[in-house]
Amino acid sequence: MDRRAMLRATVLGAGAVALPFTAWSAAYGAPAQYAPGPYGPLLPADARGIQLPAGFTSTVVARSRQVVPGTSYVWHDAPDGGAVIPNGSGWVYVSNSEVGAAAGGGASRIVFDATGAVVGAGRILGGTNNNCAGGKTPWHTWLSCEEVSRGRVFETYPLGGTAVARPAMGRFKHEAAAADPVRRVVYLTEDESDGRFYRFVPATWGDLSAGTLQVLCAGSGTSGSFTWQTVPDADGSPTHTRYQVAATKSFNGGEGCHYADDRVWFTTKGDNRVWQVNLTTGTYELAYDDNLVSPGTAPLTGVDNITGSTYGDLYVAEDGGNMEICLITPDDTISPFLRITGQSGSEITGPAFTPAGDRLYFSSQRGTSGSSSGGITYCVTGPFRR
Repeated sequence: MDRRAMLRATVLGAGAVALPFTAWSAAYGAPAQYAPGPYGPLLPADARGIQLPAGFTSTVVARSRQVVPGTSYVWHDAPDGGAVIPNGSGWVYVSNSEVGAAAGGGASRIVFDATGAVVGAGRILGGTNNNCAGGKTPWHTWLSCEEVSRGRVFETYPLGGTAVARPAMGRFKHEAAAADPVRRVVYLTEDESDGRFYRFVPATWGDLSAGTLQVLCAGSGTSGSFTWQTVPDADGSPTHTRYQVAATKSFNGGEGCHYADDRVWFTTKGDNRVWQVNLTTGTYELAYDDNLVSPGTAPLTGVDNITGSTYGDLYVAEDGGNMEICLITPDDTISPFLRITGQSGSEITGPAFTPAGDRLYFSSQRGTSGSSSGGITYCVTGPFRR
């Protein structure tokens, strides 16, 4: 019996009571199930090929190898992980470039005023390799992560300053980062088929130049309790960081990471899962698994970047799939929020909300061309729940 059939049997066997999807999760601890989204169905594609619910509109902000409108800066290839950094009454959208150093790898920024108009753009990191995802910090820096063996984390300064490597955060195939201001740590994902989930404990909060790298230790199940153990050699040479501590839990292709309200969520693309770690209870569980959607077809595949809204909804972008950003609500339902058409050779990257929660930025890494030179960065506005 596969996992989807097992879930059906569990639900039907519990007194044969027909429960709504939200009650399944509450009663049985099941991952998110499909239900109609809070914004209604997707409408036909707009002029930019994006399907959105009623009331939402899309615009193109930038295109790879073209000047960002309103500036003199040429936008980078293969836009990937991104975040929004507050900047006075405006904000800055930062975006990684997932290409090699020779091809211009690193990160860039676009500066917006309080009305959302572009007022500047420029490079904040260069000479690095395959900067995939990352994460913002409470002190308004952007952690840009290299997705290569023994890759590095670079702390960049979107509001001004020179980027610097942070080797104490570990040398491994980095993906995403999420800062936890309560426990004063930064969580890190690893994009390996047997990757681990880490946290970095800075010696001084706000200074990432020194500290301790730790790894999550747990059993092989999809839920349970966990502990943190220190990685003896964060440099990862000659022994990779993921192999240095016994009893660590492996995760199949760690991708996006998001922290909010004493919980951290991260995605694993190798098995199309979203994991939730409850930092108050010291437990972990599945928030979504495409094999446990029942009945019907899983709405989310190619699970990748993740972010959250001010309301508490999670937005998960697809690497491939049918090019959707899907929404997971606090009551454990999942539905498509948007779909990009005509770009099947691409992936959706870098979803991030403005501080007010009324704009969502994201990119199509390879656009309509299917190549890194065809990236497109978008903004969606509308009546987001806040």
